[in-house]
Amino acid sequence: MRTDPTGRQLRLGAELRKLRERAGLTATEAGQLLGSKQTMISNIEAGRAGVSAERVRALACHYDCPDKVLVEAIAAMTGDRSRGWWEAYREPLSRPLLDLAELEHHAQSLRDSTTARVPGLLQTREYALEIFRQAVTELSPSDIEHRLSFRIKRQAVLFRADDPTPYEAIVHEAALRMKVGGSTVARQQLQHLLDLSERDHITLRAITFDAGAYPGSGQSIHYAHGPVPQLDTVYLDQAHGLAFLDAEAQLHKYRTLFDRIDTIALTPEKTRDLIQHLLRDL
Repeated sequence: MRTDPTGRQLRLGAELRKLRERAGLTATEAGQLLGSKQTMISNIEAGRAGVSAERVRALACHYDCPDKVLVEAIAAMTGDRSRGWWEAYREPLSRPLLDLAELEHHAQSLRDSTTARVPGLLQTREYALEIFRQAVTELSPSDIEHRLSFRIKRQAVLFRADDPTPYEAIVHEAALRMKVGGSTVARQQLQHLLDLSERDHITLRAITFDAGAYPGSGQSIHYAHGPVPQLDTVYLDQAHGLAFLDAEAQLHKYRTLFDRIDTIALTPEKTRDLIQHLLRDL
């Protein structure tokens, strides 16, 4: 029995609970259909107990779920039980940060929209170091080093030789102009963005000051696409920590936000022109 399920394990259980509730069944009734107790269903749905792909399919059959693509996507979530690199950070970092790395590792594609900072997946080491140094709750040198190395390792999803994750970042001009760490660090960061924007699987777009207010401009939004839309996840980086959203209405809201942001962001080509202009001014 698990005492500290990961975010992925919790999501698997939550999706099975959604299927059961749509079928109008109680946990006790679902257990009876499988010839097991209600506690087994409850533990699976809470992420405390493992479940096989075969059992996922059996549950979905009992729940009369007609969406075979969704069922197979949920079943696939049972397959990877290996400990990811992020588990080495279990002691120094919080569980939500480990869940974030796991989510990014399994995502089909990733999207970010940021206003005041360059997205973490695109930050240079020096830029990220300055961000951690300015944390509201002062971090110790060892905490800073752990968070810094963790952030850099997260970026590996963009550089996997065989299967890099497709990534789109929409960054406000304010973040591009902000001299985090001084002119030298800012110049290195802008050049890093230019270099990354040349990669086929990375799309970088900017929103200029001229665009004015736009939906979602007051927050950073991070969107991880799952194998099917129902398994997408939004994560918000807030002052009190990470918040993960996966309810259908929430996902629809943030998809709509991104669609509207897309209409005002510069093209990748014009974004590179803007960054080159900013580089010349430094």
